[in-house]
Amino acid sequence: MEFAQRTVDLARRNVEEGGRPFATVIVKDGEVIAESANQVAQTHDPTAHAEILAIRQACTKLGTEHLTGTTIYVLAHPCPMCLGSLYYCSPDEVVFLTTRDAYEPGFFTETCVWWCVDKR
Repeated sequence: MEFAQRTVDLARRNVEEGGRPFATVIVKDGEVIAESANQVAQTHDPTAHAEILAIRQACTKLGTEHLTGTTIYVLAHPCPMCLGSLYYCSPDEVVFLTTRDAYEPGFFTETCVWWCVDKR
């Protein structure tokens, strides 16, 4: 529960600082090895999602593109880009703290993306 709460706290802090309400924490052997909040609003980079940024940090820290042995805590069900990144980095476990349906009404553009993906 500690890592889940850390993820929620990171997202809340990001909103207070003008960012979007998403965060990711990556844990290996009971220790946080990387964490990030979504930085899209702050950087104007559409790929600066929390999952992507945290995965980059963890891979750099460990010197590998495979995050085997890790658990990744994600505040909300990831977008297609982040799902692909989570798949390719090979964590042992991914924990989604909320569902897409719970946050989707506030994020119309993501709703459109998911509608397109779901219809394929």
